[in-house]
Amino acid sequence: MRFSFTQDQRLLAEAVREVLEKTCPPEAVRSGPRPGPGWKALAEVGLLGAHVAEEHGGLGLTPLDTVLAFEETGRFAVPGPLAETVAVAPLVVPAGRHAEIAAGALTVTARSAGSPYLPDADLADLIAAGTLVAPHGEVALTRVRSVDATRPLFTDDLNADDSPAFDHAALATAAQLVGAGRRLLEEAVGYAQQRRQFGQVIGSFQAVKHKLADVAIALEFAAPLVYGAAYALAHDEPDASRDVSAAKLAANRAAHQAARAALQVHGAIGYTDELNLQIWLNRVWALRPAWGDDGVHRARLRAALLDEARPEGARR
Repeated sequence: MRFSFTQDQRLLAEAVREVLEKTCPPEAVRSGPRPGPGWKALAEVGLLGAHVAEEHGGLGLTPLDTVLAFEETGRFAVPGPLAETVAVAPLVVPAGRHAEIAAGALTVTARSAGSPYLPDADLADLIAAGTLVAPHGEVALTRVRSVDATRPLFTDDLNADDSPAFDHAALATAAQLVGAGRRLLEEAVGYAQQRRQFGQVIGSFQAVKHKLADVAIALEFAAPLVYGAAYALAHDEPDASRDVSAAKLAANRAAHQAARAALQVHGAIGYTDELNLQIWLNRVWALRPAWGDDGVHRARLRAALLDEARPEGARR
């Protein structure tokens, strides 16, 4: 299925890619300061304030306008609580501080009631747990182990309620997973064209071709679901939550498949920390459970489908 985007939506994504190519190379992600110059660059092109209203210095855009841009941030594994600051903060942080978000002067991390973990809380000025928002200094934070060293996790002492931004955050995370999956596929294809065994590049072997083709197909099937969910959210459609869960499930699986294939194509070297491949492997493994793991979204999707199957008068 093809999804048509407007020129403005594509231009925003292209601008994000252009600035991240300059400010967020792999070495900056691996060892540079967090969130790094890429964060400032994203503020300058308007992404940090994309969902902030124009009267507060933002762009007043919808999830459909930014989904391609979020995909690009996944491709570059941008450090920092990006989905939380861009997608969640405008819905839970008081409007009086929205101008700071748009300017890149206010960083926000967030979690839902269903997750105990806050990403990048050491960088955040504000902590959001559901609708409860508190300054960083007023929250007791405990660092816990994270599979992605560039995306540390923390627990807090706040009692979170249901987040009104859950679907927005899950969608942004799904788009990032698609972007990371595409980057992993590119890395695997590039390496398969260089690595030689038995006198041939391994990319010429049917088994390798089929594995990478399966990844490409999975990503091509996941992306339209993500775009469709973005459309549903942007237009406040009644089935938007169902569509977001379907998109997050597909993105989780496609990105995981890309990670497995990339690791297998690279062989033993793929396990080494020195290889840049680790950036996207770890980011995929970190983002899969973020804003709803497979179990959460399967349950939401199942409930929505069962509700749709009931007679009209028996629906919730």
